[in-house]
Amino acid sequence: MAITIQIKLNEKLYLRDPQDTKLGRKIIQYSILLIDEIGFEDFTFKKLAERINSTEASVYRYFENKHLLLVYLLCWYWEWVKFRIDFNTTNIQDPNQRLRVAIETLVESSRFNPSVDFVDEEVLHRIVIAEGSKAYHTKWVDKENKKGFFTTYKALCKTFADFITAINPKFAYPRALASTLLEMSNQQAYFARHLPALTEITMVNGNLVQVKQLLETFAFSLLNIV
Repeated sequence: MAITIQIKLNEKLYLRDPQDTKLGRKIIQYSILLIDEIGFEDFTFKKLAERINSTEASVYRYFENKHLLLVYLLCWYWEWVKFRIDFNTTNIQDPNQRLRVAIETLVESSRFNPSVDFVDEEVLHRIVIAEGSKAYHTKWVDKENKKGFFTTYKALCKTFADFITAINPKFAYPRALASTLLEMSNQQAYFARHLPALTEITMVNGNLVQVKQLLETFAFSLLNIV
């Protein structure tokens, strides 16, 4: 039986926290499945309402629009990744090993975890890969950034940047490397699945081990760690 984990996100992302109610959790569960199935462009609250045997108005009680729903889903995923990284690295003193575990956790967090019964992390990760940049590649990104919509992602980036600085305090670009690692983990997985001519990475049955190896090679080479 799944235990209950509630991840706290920016209250400005929603009108009512969907994690608080059975209907809200159903909205999250089936929006993930539907976006993965038909893509964000074709996803609508009307289609979601039909899928969950509810009304379009009921969905609007939780989210003002589908863009905010997408940002919510992405923030939920990144907060989940950060939660797991914090947990997995708590007792690790060696900074090199800490970064390696963080990279492995970043990649492995895409696997389904029964700890949250209304979120399939593997499916959500596919959305993060395919749709993630649509959260902040918008005309209103600066306004939403001021509202704190991307605090979760920036906090995850800072975690990696801190690990990087602990390895090499003189490295000039810890935040740039951190954000590059996060973006690379998704971009290379996307290329491997859809544009294989753009990467040497291959995936068999969704196995992301080569992505992990690439991130480690890239990070530790820049940090001058053999």
